[in-house]
Amino acid sequence: MSFAAPILLVFLLAVPLAVAGYLWLEGRHEQRAARWATPALLPNIVERPPSWRRHLPTALLLAGVALLLVGFARPRTRISVKRQEATVVLVLDVSGSMASKDVRPTRLGAAREAALRYVDKVPHGYRMALVTFSDHTAVSVPATHDRNAIRAAISKTKTGPQGTALADAVTRAVDVGLSVKGQATNRRPPAVVVLFSDGGQTAGRVTPKQAAAKARKSKIPVSAVAVGTPDGIVRQPLRGGFFERFQVPVQPAVLRTIAQGSGGRFQRLADIDVKATYRALGSRLGKKNKTVEVTSAAAGGGIALMIAGALLSGLWFRRLP
Repeated sequence: MSFAAPILLVFLLAVPLAVAGYLWLEGRHEQRAARWATPALLPNIVERPPSWRRHLPTALLLAGVALLLVGFARPRTRISVKRQEATVVLVLDVSGSMASKDVRPTRLGAAREAALRYVDKVPHGYRMALVTFSDHTAVSVPATHDRNAIRAAISKTKTGPQGTALADAVTRAVDVGLSVKGQATNRRPPAVVVLFSDGGQTAGRVTPKQAAAKARKSKIPVSAVAVGTPDGIVRQPLRGGFFERFQVPVQPAVLRTIAQGSGGRFQRLADIDVKATYRALGSRLGKKNKTVEVTSAAAGGGIALMIAGALLSGLWFRRLP
């Protein structure tokens, strides 16, 4: 316990002075009563309440005054609270296969909607980042508390080349999570990567197993979401106004390898569970000591004791109508 204004505690000296004054008045009361009758006969003349009942209201009043005076000094205490620092790195596949319409409106459109659900439900205090990839990887938005920036970047994503550097994107996302520092200390807050892709690996220098191993070593699990069906098809324009059709079936095996190898979860788009991801991340949050001011508690307790003392005095000694 500490105080923001400890000098004001000097007013607590008024409490023992008030107790001394009360005891002096009680003694005077006994002396005045002795002038009118023999002390031994007083119990037969008037009904005398128990001593504890006579003194309790005054004790409550004085205790209430003491708490109010303590409140003036603005008492503070340290409590342990759960940290609200974590990082969520969203990874969106924007390769050409994500233009397939086997999922409405397109694979990328469905992935965008799911990603926005993560943004809408992110707990207060968490940072978010956005990584996009096709045949190369880009950090579209670094880790930030600005939800609007994340939403705007997700909404602007569009499909690009056919190549898919899936494992490279996971590695880059893990690096983003590792780069975040805590607000009060240099301790890195926990992080999670949420990957939206139709799977497959056609580009990049890192293998899925290597990406999963790095994520596990860094304690940043990857929650992989498979987007698409086995019947995916995309059309690529050719010269002369013709189009070539490519089959792009979803390939969940690679996504499952990364998720399980990193200690994360594999999900399909239809079964996505945003709350479960945040619950798992929240379970990794530590605690921190926080100083809070308890002036209102001290003042409220003091007022309550004073009211209680006044009510008891009125009820027991018929000072209330």
